Amino acid sequence: MRLEIERMAYGADAIARDEAGKTVFVAGGVPGDVVEAEVTSEASSYSRARVTEVLEPSADRVRPACPYADVCGGCPWAHMAYDAQARAKREGVVDALRRIGHFDPERADELVGTLLSPSDEWGYRNKIELAFERGPKRVTIGMHGAGDAGVVKVGACALLDKKFQKMPKAVSGALTYLANSHGIRLDRVGIRASRRTGEVEVALWTQPGPFPRAQAAKILGDAAKTTSVVRVMVKGPTKARRIVGVERLSGKGSWGEQIAGERMAVSAPSFFQVNTVAAERLVELVLEGLAPGEGDEAMDLYCGAGTFTLPLARRASFVSAVESYGPAVRDLRRNLECAHLENVDAQGGDAGREFPDTDADVIVVDPPRAGLAEEVVAKLSKQPARAIAYVSCDPATLARDLARFEEAGTFEVASVTPVDLFPQTFHVENVCILRRR
Repeated sequence: MRLEIERMAYGADAIARDEAGKTVFVAGGVPGDVVEAEVTSEASSYSRARVTEVLEPSADRVRPACPYADVCGGCPWAHMAYDAQARAKREGVVDALRRIGHFDPERADELVGTLLSPSDEWGYRNKIELAFERGPKRVTIGMHGAGDAGVVKVGACALLDKKFQKMPKAVSGALTYLANSHGIRLDRVGIRASRRTGEVEVALWTQPGPFPRAQAAKILGDAAKTTSVVRVMVKGPTKARRIVGVERLSGKGSWGEQIAGERMAVSAPSFFQVNTVAAERLVELVLEGLAPGEGDEAMDLYCGAGTFTLPLARRASFVSAVESYGPAVRDLRRNLECAHLENVDAQGGDAGREFPDTDADVIVVDPPRAGLAEEVVAKLSKQPARAIAYVSCDPATLARDLARFEEAGTFEVASVTPVDLFPQTFHVENVCILRRR
């Protein structure tokens, strides 16, 4: 069918309408394009299609900086000019507040600021993951392909820091040799690399069992000049894997990064923002919004390895920090010890069950994509805090939770600042400041 692309969805696809007015989600489209598209699936209220030919390119269509953009799933918006990406991301946040949070349209537009772009458009990532596929004759290690492309071998990744962009080829080559010679299977491979510290870690995610530890450490050390090689052992079905052990095969056994004046060590299973430069801007926005003082007591829920905890502890009198993921809790305690910070109570457990028994003056919440549980919103709304900083990676769950906060009546939304941690993709981070009514 012939389609005119209207706008981007919150996802990899663009949105158009067919002759009957039915919504069509189009893979490979850019707003303003006129395309020939092939329908790939039909539902009662929408269709899905992919671009087969660009008939009239949009003024915002560009040639991607990455030669693998058409086949690799890592940068689905790479064909769109960055200014257009920035507009689409902000519009997506405003739209979520209107549709999901049921905010007044004018207020939603006023609350959401201009998208901040602290980092370069390419070469900003400190981490990528490689996929593993064992075929009947050979092993393929590479990036997750777009759509149903499977695993795609790449010579370099343009999203990684320029110093490390050829790392995927070196690592995949070494591991392909290892897998073919020893018959091993990998779930996935994590690569973390920091220009600031020079540290490079390769994490091999595998099932428990025999493993050529010494060979893996040597071959990866030679190929990638690693400072750490670890094996993360997991069990269970694909969508519910649990970690049963982490082995240090060589080096430090963790990856180090410098952020916001702090040195942090992060173990392979722990979360850390993939864009260090932009993550520093998140810290700045949180501190500017909360303005913690020497006499303040702070709370940091879903605190991870301490990205916000450490700078809060430098400014506030005491911080109650809660994190549910065991490896991240251990990282947090180690980072606090190395930073010589003794004014933090680091608790492991669910934020709802381990909610601090304290009266906080300022609060940070940085939940996973699922957002805040309703009970956590209720407990936060009973706090005497003057402000809450809500850091979110999903506009939909953010909008839902902000509506719950306002319905509770204690706090109201003062501002929402979108920050682009993920250029060339649809993802966007937001820092929302809520103030006591």
